[in-house]
Formats: sequence, structure tokens, C-alpha cells
Amino acid sequence: MADAVALGDQARGRSAPNPNVGCVIVSPNERVVGRGATASGGRPHAEAVALRQAGVRAMGATVYVTLEPCAHASQRGPACTDLLLEAQPERVVIGLRDPDPRTAGKGIRRLRRAGIEVTLGVCRQEAKESLAGWLTRLQLGRPRISLKLALSIDGKIALPSGESQWITGEDARRHVHLERAKSDMILVGRGTFMADRPRLDVRLPGLEERSPKRALLTRGEAVDGWKTLRSPQDVHGLHDVNDLLVEGGSATATAFLGEDLVDRILIYRAPIIVGEGKSSFGYVGLDAIADAHGRWRLVDEQRLGVDRLEVYERVRES
Repeated sequence: MADAVALGDQARGRSAPNPNVGCVIVSPNERVVGRGATASGGRPHAEAVALRQAGVRAMGATVYVTLEPCAHASQRGPACTDLLLEAQPERVVIGLRDPDPRTAGKGIRRLRRAGIEVTLGVCRQEAKESLAGWLTRLQLGRPRISLKLALSIDGKIALPSGESQWITGEDARRHVHLERAKSDMILVGRGTFMADRPRLDVRLPGLEERSPKRALLTRGEAVDGWKTLRSPQDVHGLHDVNDLLVEGGSATATAFLGEDLVDRILIYRAPIIVGEGKSSFGYVGLDAIADAHGRWRLVDEQRLGVDRLEVYERVRES
């Protein structure tokens, strides 16, 4: 299942509007005979890819899949539950039950009725984290939104002049490009666009084709090749985006935080002190320190060369 989760992770930023599922098929003699991940644009599904690779070797095998196989009809392809029933594996191991009401347990019930053993909840948390973008869109009607900030020790994003290249070093910038490769879309504000004319592409060898779509938060004129959002709430109209990465400056970060739309913050902190300069955020709607506590939890931290990455997730009620 860990291999299936890793395959699903590789499909992040490419599978929308479908979930980024991973699937591994293991034969009775414990050999891997099929691997698959959701393809670009959402089809074919991971199970279909793995079953095609396995062929007749899927009969009597164990199928590991990060999300319950879909069981609803679609004009884009057959339901994965039907494909599995046809392939006749002995067992299907599932990381996460599908919360989509069109499937929501139907796939599991149909497999069990056909005599196929089903095990649910293996690596559930890992599967949930891998599918976080799609799950957020299903639950909240918008993409999972990650806010990226490069800061000095004293929390500044730029000098008073606006100069900000480069606060962090090469290792941190490479990590940012990996985050871009896992995103369906990157957004900046008008100020960042006018000052830097950013490309917002992925510039890592072998991953150049993973450059996401670009979006601009502005009430001004639209820009060719960029999706225009007039307000942060327009993210609710992004039906083909599971993961949105916000890379804008202080005004854009403040706008999204003020609307409580940020699910994840990535802070790349450099060992420098700027002193007087541009702060990372403005007013985000809090009037008391007590209201700020308990809203964010640290979920990861690591060194990236001389810099340090801190990842925080928004604490929300289930």
C-alpha cells in the first residue's frame, strides 16, 4: 500500500478533476504484476492502468488501491469496480473509503457480494494526505489551498524597496519547484505580476512538463494565458483544480488568510535579518491574541541547505 500511495502522489497536480489514486497488484506468489496511477486529466483510472499491465495475472491476485474503486457510470470510461469484477482478484485492499456519494461504499459492497475479500483502512492516514486536494474540493467545494512564503528570520518578505530575490537559497527554491509540480494551478496577485512578470513554471530537469496552470488575483484587466480571479472566493469556481498554490506577496497572502481559505502554509525561512522591510501579512481579521491560538499545527519541518522549511496545516472541524 505504501507503493500505491507513492504512485498516487506522483499523479498529484495532473489528475484533476479526478482523485490522484495509486494502485499496485501483487500475484499469489508475491510478485508485483501491475502498477498504475490516475493519468493526466483523470482517465484512465489507476486500477485500469494496473489491470491492463497485469492482464490475466490479476486473477487470484491482491489489489492495493488508495481509494475505494469507483462504482458509478461515467461517459469517460468503465467503473473500476466492474473492471475488478471482470479480473477476479482474490482480495482488494483499500486505503480510504470513497466519500463521493456516487460511490460511497457501493464499490466495496459489490466486490464483497462477488466473493472478493475486501480490507479497508490500510495506510488510511497516508492515503488521506495523498488525496487531500481532491478531498478538500469534495468537502468544501474548492481546491486545497497552500500558501508559500519565503521569509527572513524576522518575518520579512522583501526590503523596503521591494527587492526579494533571493531570500532563500537554491535548495529551498528547488523544493518550491517540486511543490509547483504537485499543484494544478499557481496564483499570484497583480502586484507580484507587475513587479516580477513571473513564469511560475517548473524548472527541474525531467519535470518541466509538470508546470501548472497560472492564475491572477486582480480586479484589473485579464492577462492572456492566465485565469483571472476577482476575489479569493472565486476559488469555489475552480472545478478542475484539486491543489492550488498561492505564491503572491503580502496583499495576496493577507486576502486569502482573511477569508480563511488557506489550508496549508509553507514557510521557507532563511538565516538572514532584514530589519525594516515588507511584512509577510497585514490584518487577517483577528482582534485578540487568544483567537490566534489553536488555528494552526506544525506538521513538518526540515532543513533545506542553509534554510529551514516549516509546514503548517489549518485546524478545522471535521
